[in-house]
Amino acid sequence: MKKLVERIGVAGVAAIGLLAAAMLFSNFVVRPMEGRNSLLIESSARQGRKADAAVPGEKVAAVYAYLQKEEGTTDWLAKLHGIGAATGLQLRSASYKMLPAEGRIERYEIVLPVSGSYGQIRDFLKRARAEIPVMSVDQLTLRKEKIGSERSSGAIQAEMRLTLHMVKS
Repeated sequence: MKKLVERIGVAGVAAIGLLAAAMLFSNFVVRPMEGRNSLLIESSARQGRKADAAVPGEKVAAVYAYLQKEEGTTDWLAKLHGIGAATGLQLRSASYKMLPAEGRIERYEIVLPVSGSYGQIRDFLKRARAEIPVMSVDQLTLRKEKIGSERSSGAIQAEMRLTLHMVKS
């Protein structure tokens, strides 16, 4: 052993040890994982074929059924305003517009500037998503004034871009 260390050095012995460890790792860890991976791929391919066999119209009908609600746009806006008041956010004027749609789903975009604490904004969005299932949060921009400036009140200014997705009646 001493002769081997003298001939190839400590670095050579370490390299041989690392090579042996890599071969053991490959045989006892990587190969079994590759086998499991191929089984999972095969299984998911079989399940994918089963899902593709389902009628596509049923999936689309399920989406329409989910978005079909009794409430109208004004009901959702009133609920949004109530959630804002309940969470303590300062709601300022908002802009609303119907986005052009070719299919059966209408999209109503709301740009809502608010101010409040981070917790209030988070609670507002959490409650709004829970109570208005047809709403999506498309964009959220947060801005905080520099501490010590004349306009700084400690509140965060946020602009939310929300969309109501509804089925045309």
